[in-house]
Amino acid sequence: MSDPGTPALPLLGDDPTGLQSFAVLLRRMNGEFNRIAQEFAHAQGLHLTDVQALIAVLDADPDDGPMTPGRLRRQLNLTSGAMTACIDRLERAGHVRRVRAVDDRRVVHLHYAAAGKRLARDYFRPLAHSTDTARGRFTPEELGVVVRFLAEMNRELVLLRQDSD
Repeated sequence: MSDPGTPALPLLGDDPTGLQSFAVLLRRMNGEFNRIAQEFAHAQGLHLTDVQALIAVLDADPDDGPMTPGRLRRQLNLTSGAMTACIDRLERAGHVRRVRAVDDRRVVHLHYAAAGKRLARDYFRPLAHSTDTARGRFTPEELGVVVRFLAEMNRELVLLRQDSD
């Protein structure tokens, strides 16, 4: 159910569903996401790594338990000192809260602060609208395939990262 009035992006290679075309489109999308994230970071007086940390805290799998500085450090591949500086900046800017675990006060959990969530939601609202507009150009069945592809890509990227550890 693609919109025929929407111009297709030029693809490299002869096969629009081939590996090269996927690589180009994924790099372009990643580049645009990075540009938007960099602009948000700049507007907030943060580093791009800080935004990556915020995303990790926001998207943390609840089945893995609360996000901790150690887990976040491993996920972002940062040194302990760099992680502390990142969390300090995010806390000062009102984006995250450090909360001591009830059962073990030595353990710190990281929570996305409500004010930080509101600020990010307002900033990224145009991106959400653009995503919804793009989604509207596909049938539910097509979106199911897209979701399945993205889930499998994420799974493969996690496996790739684990293999390199």
